[in-house]
Amino acid sequence: MEFIIITIITIILIIILKFIFDYNMKILRKIGKDDELDEIAKKYPSNIEMCKDYLKILKNEKVKIEENKESEASLYIAITDKISIANISNTYTRIQTIAHECLHSIQERKILLFNFVFSNIFIIYHFVICVLALFQLLPNKLMFLSIFLILGFTYYMVRAYLENDAMIKARYLAKEYLQDKNISSKDEIDKLVAGFDKINNIGIRCINYNLFLGVMIKLLFFLVICIIR
Repeated sequence: MEFIIITIITIILIIILKFIFDYNMKILRKIGKDDELDEIAKKYPSNIEMCKDYLKILKNEKVKIEENKESEASLYIAITDKISIANISNTYTRIQTIAHECLHSIQERKILLFNFVFSNIFIIYHFVICVLALFQLLPNKLMFLSIFLILGFTYYMVRAYLENDAMIKARYLAKEYLQDKNISSKDEIDKLVAGFDKINNIGIRCINYNLFLGVMIKLLFFLVICIIR
């Protein structure tokens, strides 16, 4: 009965927070498509060159860079100190996205490495307890559920800090880059920055909710197994 109650509370919280945070990835993707801003962004160097310019500003030129045109997500890989740029050449959002990943590369390394290691531990722990629960080999499900919640909270706190820090600073780094390059007029730069602000206004909320949702979905998966087994 306790697992059913926890499941109901979890679902209610997911729905309430979705409403409060106005979580809507479709709107975010729509804001990221702007023909006028895309044309302005085409004036700027390639993704690789732009990334090098950002790293030069940040005084962190030792980072390895690669462009993966098969991927839809850009990311910084802490364990290999490498930035992987997705297929984002045709959108103005690349200017801020690349800044975001470059900013990850200068974050506190011990936090980055902890996030990498802990994220994998969290995934493995969730998998193990789900399998054990499925085969009725988990002696004290509430205890393992409590441990999962502690691990989930820790995962969320660390990951949210890293993402929020990079997202907030990326707007200012991108603006500095645009001004230093002196390719666009002040009006065009203002339009690009306004576009970044629109994305961030929704994006920061969406990313935080999405991280929360990821933990809650794992929780629900475990709870359903506990209920049926």
